[in-house]
Amino acid sequence: MPSDEKAPVKLSLPLEFQQDIFKELREEDELVLIARGLGVLRIVTNLLHSYDAAGNNLILLVGADERENVWIGEALAEHAAISMAPKARGLSLVNTDLMSVGTREKMYAQGGIFSITSRILIVDFLSGLMNPETVTGVVVLHAERVIATSLEAFILRIYRQKNKAGFLKAFSDQPEPFTTGFAPLHNMMKNLFLQKPALYPRFHVAVAKSLEGRKKAEVIELEVPMTDAMRDIQNAVLECVEVSISELRKANTGIEMEDWTLDSALHRNFDTIIRRQLDPVWHRTSFKTRQVVRDLTLLRTILHALLTYDAVNFNKYLDTVLAASQPPPGSTRHNQSPWLFLDAADTIFTTAKRRVYTGKVSNADLADNLNAVPDSLEPVLEEFPKWNQLAEILQEIEQDAYLNPTPNDTSNGSILIMCGDQGTCRQLREYLQTMYVRPEGIAEDEDAVEKDPSASFMMRRKLRNYLAWKRDFSKVSAALFSENQKAINGSTEQRVQSGKSSKPPPNKRRRVRGGGAVPGSTRADTGAVRTAGDRDAHIASLMAELQPTEIEAMQKTEIGLDPLENMEDYYDLFDMNEVIVIHPYEGDMDEHVLEETKPRYVIMYEPDAAFIRRIEVYRSSHTDRTVKVFFMYYGGSVEEQRYLSAVRREKDAFTKLIRERGNMAITLTAAALDPQESFLRTINTRIAGGGRLAATTQPPRVVVDVREFRSSLPSLLHGRGIVIVPCMLTVGDYVVTPDICIERKSVRDLIGSFSNGRLYNQVESMMEHYKSPMLLIEFDQNKSFTLEPFSDLSVPTTTAGLAVAPDLQGKIVMLTLAFPRLKIIWSSSPYQTAEIFSELKKQQDEPDPLKAVQLGLDPAMAGDEMRTFNQVPQDMLRAVPGMNEKILTTLSLEIESIQELANMEERDIAKLVGTDAARRIYRFFNKSLYETADIGLPTL
Repeated sequence: MPSDEKAPVKLSLPLEFQQDIFKELREEDELVLIARGLGVLRIVTNLLHSYDAAGNNLILLVGADERENVWIGEALAEHAAISMAPKARGLSLVNTDLMSVGTREKMYAQGGIFSITSRILIVDFLSGLMNPETVTGVVVLHAERVIATSLEAFILRIYRQKNKAGFLKAFSDQPEPFTTGFAPLHNMMKNLFLQKPALYPRFHVAVAKSLEGRKKAEVIELEVPMTDAMRDIQNAVLECVEVSISELRKANTGIEMEDWTLDSALHRNFDTIIRRQLDPVWHRTSFKTRQVVRDLTLLRTILHALLTYDAVNFNKYLDTVLAASQPPPGSTRHNQSPWLFLDAADTIFTTAKRRVYTGKVSNADLADNLNAVPDSLEPVLEEFPKWNQLAEILQEIEQDAYLNPTPNDTSNGSILIMCGDQGTCRQLREYLQTMYVRPEGIAEDEDAVEKDPSASFMMRRKLRNYLAWKRDFSKVSAALFSENQKAINGSTEQRVQSGKSSKPPPNKRRRVRGGGAVPGSTRADTGAVRTAGDRDAHIASLMAELQPTEIEAMQKTEIGLDPLENMEDYYDLFDMNEVIVIHPYEGDMDEHVLEETKPRYVIMYEPDAAFIRRIEVYRSSHTDRTVKVFFMYYGGSVEEQRYLSAVRREKDAFTKLIRERGNMAITLTAAALDPQESFLRTINTRIAGGGRLAATTQPPRVVVDVREFRSSLPSLLHGRGIVIVPCMLTVGDYVVTPDICIERKSVRDLIGSFSNGRLYNQVESMMEHYKSPMLLIEFDQNKSFTLEPFSDLSVPTTTAGLAVAPDLQGKIVMLTLAFPRLKIIWSSSPYQTAEIFSELKKQQDEPDPLKAVQLGLDPAMAGDEMRTFNQVPQDMLRAVPGMNEKILTTLSLEIESIQELANMEERDIAKLVGTDAARRIYRFFNKSLYETADIGLPTL
């Protein structure tokens, strides 16, 4: 590449390790595994721009989500504007099925950089719409998702089979998935068709030199102590988690439990890990084990809510947990969660309530005090310690900005507050807006209020809303329990619907009466969302209050009014030195936030290791900008422990990867793609009698419906040397041979298809057009090969307190009775399904894709005569005594209608089907009280 084209690329990669990665990628193909927060998208965009500026390239970007596409597209446009590259075209998105085939074909022919969804790209590859040989290169994001059964691995396999010259680059900033299993890095490299991994952890020499050699950002670490009540609740929840883990260990002794520890339980994927380990034996696990697994998820949610929800909302959440866990009155069900019977559980609920108020509140008190706090209740309203710390930080920032100005600093004086989620952002916005607002009757000294920020106004408003919610919640619970006692059968949803006709729901009454909302409160504060009817009624009432003369005056003034006139008198731009931006963590998108806001002060309300590195990269990339970071965390909390554990897990993952890379053998992918081996796969060795080996003239072929590319089966079939032909089929999902059509269903799809009746229509269509219709019931690879676990998917109906699951096996039996020619294939995994397909295709003709597409579209098409018969009279004949499938076939070929059969003599029927069957059929039709000859019956 000429040096003048490299210059604009280097300008946007100021750090040394980023330039090293870019140079390596330009020279060879490799997998770049980089630590979180080190700017993987910046490296990707510069790499794409280097190819985009050269022109005449067709680059495919695989694995990017919607936000990353926006980020990369804007960055490429900026690069093109800075470097003034006339050949640069930017990023084009191909992410919808509504885009026509012709449009996509023209776009591919013109070249450029395309971000394509995996499902569209694999169909375009297989259908020939895009020739893999014309592709200049492929860039893969989120390489940790490329497993053996993924569509991305399927795409890369086809790409490398037909294009050996194009480049292939893969990126990932999540090292943990590369460390699970046996030789995980080797297997990942094999799936990616790459041979060289490049590892860049935070402790890499080049990374450390780039981030620590220049002027570093000033970081002030603030350890905020939790309140005694918060610490008591946290210890109680951790005790419940520990007891639940010990119960799992006792009940499942034959399973690997190395990661079943309290430290691992703090991470988001802990319940997923346990469920993955128990899935193969899920049907043999006890009800208690399943319940404990669900309880662990709930307890982890409570831990998170303790540190993010305010005291009122946290107590409100625990009220819903307790109400959902208790059985209705009069029920004999005794399957409450075990952790609710622990003393620690009582500590959780009583302490959470004590943080909000003391005293007892009855429903009568709530009904009498709709808009005020009852006298029997003493508000406590414990505030988060971080709120007061945040106010102190803002005061310190104001003093620092005034006393220590930085005239040469190019950053803005804005303040950026980073939170964990949008809920915390809303909470902080409300606190900052009301922390100097004085509640009525409290804090009469105005000077004291100005000096001491407080959340008392916000918390009292939340308490009033909570009391209104609790009043309505108790009414809803009582109504549901009364309906449960009245109803004998039917689901909970049906019982609630039956109760709606008798009286309006209690929350509508609260909306009419106000619900204790204070002036200036939002819909999120009151907990009530207006419906369209409420809004229309509210607007109508407001219009009724206006006098007709006022309405006419308003209409007259609006005539000829220019809404853009004198805009400068009403609108103005914010002064960036006075702006406080509150934003949630969003991964790589945080780099965009830093670049746009250019903050001088950053407050990390919650810890995040990746964002700390983004601050380091941002500060090292812009030496003319000063950044001061306030890092807040609750000392001795699960928040601190989770942060430290995440850093340690990432470091251990990179250590394992470095060790495996040192011992990893070279991954040879050329042998697997050798054309000679592909030819040997076509040799038929199943010739009986010791005959000579025979090679088929063409490789095996399977016609696949394009909607099936959501599953992993097409990829596995292609891996076995079977040519995949994607088509839009109206009959079946897979056409294996001219006579075999297969409808594939996972167990969840099977349950849904039985519920809506779609499966019967699909099977009937296959019966009409193919000799051997088959239903494939496919299970997940790592789950138990049984239907028992799927009884959890049903909505139980109550009969004497017992839960009755729908009989899925009975529905399958009824399906086979309705369609005797239908064959059912049971497969324990997609791998076994691929083997079954290979066996079905042995010594069989190849299907015709054109005919497979036309079947079901053209009713005039007739293949085998048996497939063109009317299904309704065949179903009627199956109910006749003495009838079987062979006799039904014979009669369908020899007679025209059921009317003709009903009028035939017994000896004539016996000539077709035999004496015994003829006697039973004749007696059935002649026992009728009416003359069958006068009845209009359907024809066959």
